[in-house]
Amino acid sequence: MKIIIASDHAGYELKEKIISQFQKEFEFDNYGPFSSESVDYPDYAHPVADKITKGEYEYGILICGTGNGIGMTANKHAGIRAALCWNKEIAALARQHNNANVLVLPARFIAENDAFEVVKTFFSTSFEGGRHQRRVEKIDIH
Repeated sequence: MKIIIASDHAGYELKEKIISQFQKEFEFDNYGPFSSESVDYPDYAHPVADKITKGEYEYGILICGTGNGIGMTANKHAGIRAALCWNKEIAALARQHNNANVLVLPARFIAENDAFEVVKTFFSTSFEGGRHQRRVEKIDIH
């Protein structure tokens, strides 16, 4: 599976650790940043969301300090269902019930091992469809 991943400066270190931890399971396209120098999260969230909505990637990971800013930005794009996840139960439900296609992590509020568990769970859980499909179809404004 090929995953696009990006962060802001607060998420840089966790992003790099995730890439290192999962490099055998996933192929990552690291959209940046490439240092912990201060950057603006929309400069990374918008291109990642664009690439997913264009079908270049099925899934993405976005990381910032709280996860809020980068997730809010990504969710401005029709077709993006970015889910802020801080434990594996939330990650599983984001996939099962919401068909989330972007995992958002709060770098300053999640332990490294918990983040790894969230990534594993998110990408090993399938969308249940059924009654949830109808709800997902109502998310985007048409």
